[in-house]
Amino acid sequence: MAYRDLRDFIRVLEEKRELKRIPFEVDPALEIAEFADRAVKGGGPALLFEKPKGYDIPVLINSFASMRKVEIALEVDSVEEVARRISEWVEMRVPEGLIGKVKMLPKLAEMGSFFPKAVSKGACQEVVRTNGLSLFHLPVLQCWPEDAGRFITLPLVFSRNPDTGKRNCGMYRMQVFDDLTAGMHWQTHKQGAEHYRRMRHHGKARMDVAVAIGADPATMFSAILPLPPDVDEMIVAGFLRQSGVEMVKCQTSDLEVPANAEIVLEGYVDLDELRTEGPFGDHTGFYSLADEYPVFHLTCATHRAQPVYATTIVGPPPMEDYYMGKAIERIFLPLMRMQLPEVRDIAMPAEGVFHNLILVSMRKSYPGHARKVMHAIWGMGQAMFSKVIVVVDEEVDVQNVREVAWKALNHIDPERDIQFAMGPVDSLDHASRLPNYGSKMGVDATRKWPGEGFTRPWPGVIVMSAEVKRRVDELWQRAGL
Repeated sequence: MAYRDLRDFIRVLEEKRELKRIPFEVDPALEIAEFADRAVKGGGPALLFEKPKGYDIPVLINSFASMRKVEIALEVDSVEEVARRISEWVEMRVPEGLIGKVKMLPKLAEMGSFFPKAVSKGACQEVVRTNGLSLFHLPVLQCWPEDAGRFITLPLVFSRNPDTGKRNCGMYRMQVFDDLTAGMHWQTHKQGAEHYRRMRHHGKARMDVAVAIGADPATMFSAILPLPPDVDEMIVAGFLRQSGVEMVKCQTSDLEVPANAEIVLEGYVDLDELRTEGPFGDHTGFYSLADEYPVFHLTCATHRAQPVYATTIVGPPPMEDYYMGKAIERIFLPLMRMQLPEVRDIAMPAEGVFHNLILVSMRKSYPGHARKVMHAIWGMGQAMFSKVIVVVDEEVDVQNVREVAWKALNHIDPERDIQFAMGPVDSLDHASRLPNYGSKMGVDATRKWPGEGFTRPWPGVIVMSAEVKRRVDELWQRAGL
């Protein structure tokens, strides 16, 4: 059965010994972040700080900070199970004949159960506040010493496309400026920013926004998925949890939020207002630079009677976001292979911080095939930000970075096999020549063919014979090794 809310998730993490309660005071300014950093890098548990200094709201962090925790969050033994479910759905064909159509009915009924369910009330509105509001009532973290302030780092930010009416849920950090305002760091390529631009195009003065903090884990996870525009993240959350997300209407706008969220911040963005946001210690492992971003204005806060504040920190990898990204890598491989069936596997190593490096193994079928794959990946959604793509032959295990480095560096002639392209880059890329625009590099580390101008012999990999290995297995034990 799907987790009903964050508390269900906390309970199961604790039952599986993947959560540690911290019963004494720890400061949300830097100290909780240092706890979280040490815990994730040491393979430790999720942390529930029961007494954050100065607050009576517990703080949950590192709840996704290992592949085991991600599996618990998605209620699977392996994230590959989610990938298989996606494959089954995308490969469904319209059945022929009456019997085939009857057999399809259970699948269609299951699909219907994924859709969000509107409810008239929810636990997230047990307490409603419109007066005496302050964002400083929440134990918002300062994560790193040079951060510009305290940042809400795990928000589910809801907005609506003014042209289609479809909702979007993204995860954009929010720097708390004062009691009633916070930065809205939706980067230019994100759907929240697109809704903002469309509202400005229509001449609107402000844009309603709602921010949910703390929900069931599949709903939180859905906010970071690289989905196509106007695909409702709440439907995908329903698919992940195999039960529709209950949604309740906000108190001060027509937006809907998860009914079982812990905390909801209702408000708006003034479409003519920008304010300096940052610096912020980011997932690249460096501070992202200060820049101008829209401002969220708080008009109403609702929450459970005794809420839990869910948060995360990012920084030098691996951090919690690496494990969330690794799950996305595995889950979305089937969708990539729908468009690029020659791709066998992909890997995004922690040190590549998602957008800096993608390793791809492929079944090569014709000259120039590796370059076709590179350019196709650069044309796929958020994969357009990939700074470096290394393509290897299908027998190379891209999950083994040492093997990729060994074979790729042996296989390339740098001038021949490296190519550069210009295009959009991640907003957090501090090395690009301009914000959001720069170069990418593709490396064709596949075996070269005569059709690609390579006429020399290509050597085989050094491997000991199986017979010798078998004999030495026996001798090895006799030698006491």
